[in-house]
Amino acid sequence: MRHQADQDPAEWLPPAPDVLCRYGAEWTATKLRRGLAVDEAGRDRLLDVAAGCGGSDVEFTPAP
Repeated sequence: MRHQADQDPAEWLPPAPDVLCRYGAEWTATKLRRGLAVDEAGRDRLLDVAAGCGGSDVEFTPAP
C-alpha cells in the first residue's frame, strides 16, 4: 500500500479544493529548492493546479 506522501501530484492531490494552491506551491518549491526532477505527468498536473490559482508566485531558497 502506498501512502499519499509517496505519491506525486499526478497520483494524489488533497481532496479539499481550498488547499490545492498551497499544496501545489509547496510541492513546486520543494522540488526547486532541492533541485529535484519532476516527471511529465506530475508537471502537467501541477500546471493544471496553478492555472486555477490566480498567478501565485512560488518563492524558494536553493538548498545548500
